[in-house]
Amino acid sequence: TCVFCLTFQLACCCGTAACFLCCKCCPKIKQSTSTRFMYALYFILVTIICCIMMSTTVANEMKTHIPFYKEMCKGIQAGEMCEKLVGYSAVYKVCFGMACFFFLFFLFTIKINSSKSCRAYIHNGFWLIKLILLAAMCSGAFFIPDQDTFLNAWRYVGATGGFLFIAIQLILLVEFAHKWNKNWTAGANHKQMWNGLLALVTLILYSIAVAALVLMALFYTRSEGCMYNKVLIGVNGGLCLFVSLVAISPCVQNRQPHSGLLQSGVISCYVMYLTFSALSSKPPETILDENNQNITICVPEFSQGLHRDENLVTGLGTTILFGCILYSWQLLFSVPIKFANLSCFLSLLADAEERIEKRGGQTVIYDEKKGTVYSYAFFHFVFFLASLYVMMTVTHWF
Repeated sequence: TCVFCLTFQLACCCGTAACFLCCKCCPKIKQSTSTRFMYALYFILVTIICCIMMSTTVANEMKTHIPFYKEMCKGIQAGEMCEKLVGYSAVYKVCFGMACFFFLFFLFTIKINSSKSCRAYIHNGFWLIKLILLAAMCSGAFFIPDQDTFLNAWRYVGATGGFLFIAIQLILLVEFAHKWNKNWTAGANHKQMWNGLLALVTLILYSIAVAALVLMALFYTRSEGCMYNKVLIGVNGGLCLFVSLVAISPCVQNRQPHSGLLQSGVISCYVMYLTFSALSSKPPETILDENNQNITICVPEFSQGLHRDENLVTGLGTTILFGCILYSWQLLFSVPIKFANLSCFLSLLADAEERIEKRGGQTVIYDEKKGTVYSYAFFHFVFFLASLYVMMTVTHWF
C-alpha cells in the first residue's frame, strides 16, 4: 500500500530523495505533500507512544508477561517497576524531545524561499537521520538532571503552547465552517436541496452542543458544591448563545453575508468539547456526608476509578488535532508565498504536472522547482505547538 511505501522511506532515505521503491499502483504524489506526510508520520508515531505510556493496562500487562521485569527495570535504572518509563512524567519527557525536534527545524528553516537551498534539501530528505535525531532527543530527555524542577517548569510551557494551539484550531474551525457555509449557500442558488442540508447540519450541531451542555450539567454538578463546574458550564453556554446571536445580527450580516448559524454551531460544539476537557481534568471535590465520611462529588459516578471521561477527552482531542492538521495542509501551508498573482501560480501548477520523474516506482511530482509552495518554518512551528498540545491532552492538563 501507499502508506507502507512511504513508510519504507524511513528505512532507506538517507539522502535528499526518495528511494523510488514504491509500487506503481500508488497514485502520483507531490514532493511537498510527501515531505509533510513524513513529518506527520513522525508526529503520529510519537503520539501513539505517549498514549501507550499513559495506559495503565499496558503497564500492568508488561509487569505480568515480561520475565524478570523488576530486575530489568533496576538494570536500566528506570525505577523498581519502570515507573520512569510510564505515566505523565514519561510523556512529558518524550514530548519535550519531539517539541525540541520541531522547534529546532523551525529555527533551521526560517526564511527559506528556494527549494534548491542546502537547508531545503535537509528539510525534504534525510529521513532516517531525522528519525534517529528524533529518537535521540526523546530518549535524551530521560537523562535531564533535576527531574522535578524540569517537570514543574515544562508543564507551564506545555500549557502555554497548548493554549496557542487551541487558538489555531479555533481559527481553522472558523475558516472551515465559513467555506462550508459559503459553498453550500452557493449551491442553494441552483438546488434548494442544499438549503435543506444546511439547515439539517446546523440543527445537528446545535443538538450536539445542547445535549453536551445538559449532560455535563447532569454529571458534573450537584445541588451542593461544584460551584466551579456550574460557573464554567454556565459561562461557556452563555457565550455560545451570544456568539450565535452575533452571527445572525444585521451588522455582521452586512459585512459578512455568508456568516450564519453553521459557523457558530461548529464553534459551539468545539467550546463544549473544551468545557468537557476542563471538567474531566479538574480534580474531584470531596465533602462530608451525613455519616461524616468523605465522598467524591463533581465527577460522573460511572467513571470513578476508571477514567473513562479522561480517555474520551484524549480520543476526541487527538481526532480534532489530526483533523485540523490535515485541513491546515490545504489551507495554511499550501498558499504560495512567492507569487504575487493567480496567473503565475496556475502556470506553476501546469509546469509542475510536466516535471514528473519515474524511476520504476511511484510517480513523484516536483512542485517546488521555482520556489517553496508553503512556509517551512511555520509548518514546523505549528507541529511544535501541536507537540505541546498532545502532551497536555494525553496527561489531562496538569
